[in-house]
Amino acid sequence: MTLDNIVEEINKAKNIVILTHENPDGDAIGSSLAMYNALKQIGKDVDVIIPEYPKTFDFLPNSKEILKEGKNYNYDLAIALDCGDIKRLNGFAKYFEDANVKISIDHHSSNTMFADYNFVNPTSPACAQILVIVLEALGIEIDKSIGTCLLTGIITDTGGFKYQGVTAETFEFVAGLLNRGVNVSSVYKKVLQVLSKPRFELTRIAMNRLEFLEDGKITFTYLNKEDEEKVGAGNNDYDGIVEMGRDVEGVEISIFLRETDDGYKISLRSNEYVNVADICLMFGGGGHVRAAGGSINLTFEQAKTKIIEECKKHLK
Repeated sequence: MTLDNIVEEINKAKNIVILTHENPDGDAIGSSLAMYNALKQIGKDVDVIIPEYPKTFDFLPNSKEILKEGKNYNYDLAIALDCGDIKRLNGFAKYFEDANVKISIDHHSSNTMFADYNFVNPTSPACAQILVIVLEALGIEIDKSIGTCLLTGIITDTGGFKYQGVTAETFEFVAGLLNRGVNVSSVYKKVLQVLSKPRFELTRIAMNRLEFLEDGKITFTYLNKEDEEKVGAGNNDYDGIVEMGRDVEGVEISIFLRETDDGYKISLRSNEYVNVADICLMFGGGGHVRAAGGSINLTFEQAKTKIIEECKKHLK
């Protein structure tokens, strides 16, 4: 059984590295720090490597111990969290590939099962919720620090409990965290309500460019390098922009393009029936049924036309 194998390998390992996907969100960072704090609790020599992440999550316990680079030795065990494909580990896949044993814990339906042991549940609303099962199997007490990290992941990937996929177990676990002293309202505010000034400015620009297509069933907006430079934004100031279009009445698909050094990053969201993960597979990406991403290396007009045409095929 995979979970038994994971428990065995964690218990055997002396040094462990924790990795997650590029451009990490709250579930990626929260899950990583929850696992880090948990493994420290049982005396493991553990590193968590996240080259860049939003300062929004600096409040998480032991966030200051996140490394930009790993140590020189090969790790006994590598754990990839909230990552559906080894390619999304970006330049840090080497730590995963060079480890003696590899584990993936994830909730993406597009997970490629790239580890030695894969514990993947696509019906879970967040990777952090899957970790609850793993930590309990390890006999680890979910204290206030670990609970704060797990809650951050759950709040992020459920949009504050409003997305499809939230389960009764989600609320039962959050109730348990309240009893452990985790400040749910404070975490909610820090994760979902506080915006950096650059992120606010980018959101305003993107909103002014928002287009409605196909009788209002599709929204489209974009940001380019010039916008980023104008407001002093970084890689982590784009979270939530794609949701803006999806939240308009009558919209099924929201499209957001962001210019990168290699073309454009695609972010898609849907409301009722379109599987945007399937669309993003066409663009070298993937994700969840209602939230996914990919990339495209074309001119702006070509990229815009191509992604809109592909989305139109999936409308009813």
